[in-house]
This record gives sequence, structure tokens and C-alpha cells, in this order.
Amino acid sequence: MDKVIYAQNLTLAYNKDESIINNIQLSIESSSFVFITGASGSGKSTLLKSFFGALEPQQGSLIVGGVEMKGIESKKLNFLRRHLGIVFQDYKLVKEWTIEKNIMLPLIISGYAKDVSDMQVEKLLNHVKMTHQSGKYPPELSGGEQQRIAMARALAHNPIMILADEPTGNLDDYSSDLIWKLLEGANTQLKTTVVAVTHHIPESINVDYKHFHIEAGSIYEVI
Repeated sequence: MDKVIYAQNLTLAYNKDESIINNIQLSIESSSFVFITGASGSGKSTLLKSFFGALEPQQGSLIVGGVEMKGIESKKLNFLRRHLGIVFQDYKLVKEWTIEKNIMLPLIISGYAKDVSDMQVEKLLNHVKMTHQSGKYPPELSGGEQQRIAMARALAHNPIMILADEPTGNLDDYSSDLIWKLLEGANTQLKTTVVAVTHHIPESINVDYKHFHIEAGSIYEVI
């Protein structure tokens, strides 16, 4: 299998005096489902940020989708991000936009025609069970509903990889189960690589996965 993420001697830090992730090796294969766990403040979200270029490696090498992230040019980074879907714990929806326009954002960035975008949005609203809320704005929705819209946005442009940062941390059981099922479906049906940061791996997960755990700046695979 091709490696979609490959880190060698990777060190991440917000300032040069204190590293969060220290000299790690990591390999994630295309089409795999990966959980990254760790205590609060362990660096799991920091690691995820480096995968989409929000934090540049301080030392070592990090290759994502065939692109070296250290010293990456903005043009290359923008190209890479057009092939990623990102799901945040706090949703990061545009409050002044309807849920349809929020879902459409990656399609707008990628230059899709409006009629194609409209069809994709309609399909995804149905997929995340949110058709009944069409025309509404994020503040009018519950947290679980907003996260479903964020999931639809992440799936809109058929990304090669979804990066999910505590995607169910603030949600009720129903919404959490639905989000994990959507991620499972993307992985098993579309062969999308899924990398999910979480405190706890859900018991209901029904897909073969790899589990990496971060502790004291190091990462190891849990077998």
C-alpha cells in the first residue's frame, strides 16, 4: 500500500525551547482508518495540525500525500488542502452562511460548476440526515447537527484523506454514533484514508483500524 503520511525524526513545537512531539517515526497507509489517542495536552491535536500544514515541522521530515511539509510553499499547501477533508471539534462553520453554502465551500474553492455543487450538496444533506434543516444557519442548529454539516463539508469534494480532531468530543450519543458511521462509510465505501484524534476509541466502531498512542512526546502503535 502507498503511504499517505510518512514522518521521520519529526519534531513539532510552538516555540523552539519546548517540543510537543519529539523525534517520532510514523507511517500511515492509503485507505486505512487510524486512531490517534493520548491524554489532554499530549500533542495529538498538534500532530494532526502538522498533517494539514497548520504547524510546520521544526525538525525532521513529514510527507503528506507525497508533499514534504517542511518549508512547503503556499501554492503547494493550498493544492494539498484541496484533497483533504478536515473535521474540527468546534465545527468551524461560517455562521453567516446557510448550511448549504457551508457544505459547498470546498467545491467553490475547487472551481466546481454551480449545478454540480448544488447536486452534491443535496446528496450530502440527505447522507448526513439534515435535509429537514435546509436553508438554516449554523447558530440555529444543535452541536450534533452542526458537526453533521461539518462532516458533509469534509466529504463534499471526495477527499483522499479526512483528518478529524475530536470529532465527537462535545456530542450526544446519537450524533457521535452517526459521525463515526459516516467516517466508517467514507473509509470502507470510498477508500478514503481517515485519521481521527480522540480520547477514546468508540466501542461501536466496525472497521479494521490502526491505533497509535502519544505519550511524553513519543508515539507508538497499540497492537
